[in-house]
Amino acid sequence: MSQVILAEDETQLRGLIAAMLTARGVTVSEAADGVEALQLVKDQPGAALLLSDIVMPNMDGYELVEASLKLRPELKVLMMTAYAADRPPPSALRAREIRTLVKPFDPDRMCDLVVDMLSRP
Repeated sequence: MSQVILAEDETQLRGLIAAMLTARGVTVSEAADGVEALQLVKDQPGAALLLSDIVMPNMDGYELVEASLKLRPELKVLMMTAYAADRPPPSALRAREIRTLVKPFDPDRMCDLVVDMLSRP
């Protein structure tokens, strides 16, 4: 079974995304911010994908992705943001293909994208 780490500070949205992915057979570990998510990256080596909001308290999504990829370079990444144009990725992440969904997005499209990313080597 595929495993995803979900970092999203909005509780209701995090719960909705987790429920939708779980319904598609994906195991989801939830984190309310980047600090919690980074701990999950360390504790769950079986996780294949990090699904993270960009704007979060304590550690933003870009900081989370940079730290996570240092630990797990093979980790797949999908970002979410309502502020896509305001926060371009740091140079360290531009070299890597990181997909970004702009909120509000179609939940079914997001689930399809996650499942597709998990199915690829």
